[in-house]
Amino acid sequence: MADSDGILVSPAPGVTRDALADGMMRLLRPAVEELDDRVRGVRQSQLELREQIDGLCGELKKINEEQQVPVDLEPYVKKLMNARRRVMVVNNILQNAQERLGRLHQSVSRETARRKALLEPPNAGPVM
Repeated sequence: MADSDGILVSPAPGVTRDALADGMMRLLRPAVEELDDRVRGVRQSQLELREQIDGLCGELKKINEEQQVPVDLEPYVKKLMNARRRVMVVNNILQNAQERLGRLHQSVSRETARRKALLEPPNAGPVM
């Protein structure tokens, strides 16, 4: 391990690599979980926005078909459809990020469990 000057130093006596790794995982887990929660919230907002855009597009098309006055709403419908497409792209990006976070979280959990299993002495069974 190196200190801030780049000089190699050994960990304090009694501090093992596993303990350091466990500490790092405990440090990172809340950040990963918080990020995952926020991504989930943004994805939900994106889905709601897409539903609103779909509804608005439908209403504009209906108004455009029913109206007597020749007001061209088609450019607005196209803009909404373009916005919907961009929302879907962002949603896909967020979904991929959330899947990666999920895999990272699983990896951290597996590594934590593995390290705990290595640190705990195995039970030899009942002593007679």
